[in-house]
Amino acid sequence: MSQISLQVNGQTVSGDVDGSTRLLDFVRDTLNLTGTKEGCAVGECGACTVIMNGDAVCSCLVLAAQCDNATVTTVEGLASDSLGQKLQTAFVEHGGVQCGFCTPGVLMSAKALLDKTPKPSEQELLDALEGNICRCTGYQPILQSLRAVIDN
Repeated sequence: MSQISLQVNGQTVSGDVDGSTRLLDFVRDTLNLTGTKEGCAVGECGACTVIMNGDAVCSCLVLAAQCDNATVTTVEGLASDSLGQKLQTAFVEHGGVQCGFCTPGVLMSAKALLDKTPKPSEQELLDALEGNICRCTGYQPILQSLRAVIDN
């Protein structure tokens, strides 16, 4: 077991983790932040995407022990972030949310992109979302939602 301390959604948190505890498990089970979803558990679907030190990462592939002194934002952290609020509102207004399982990961991938590149090209937008699988929307409502935020 090792002790880790990190910033999650602006708050310092700490906990004991063993060598096999994933960031996904720490966030969901220890911190009870269940918006981050486990889909495939192998980094293929993007449902578990969080922002770690400014980059979108699949939390199922990151060990919690690697996160000591890191800054992590989960989908719950979007509620207190102006860009996060805009993204969430646009998803509702433009139908980017259907079943909602992929939505947290898509939102986090989009936020990581827009934090670095506020006016991305179409290709940059598509590249940022390539690791997020959605079975319900056909992606067009997601892209419309994101374009609404980018264009405003």
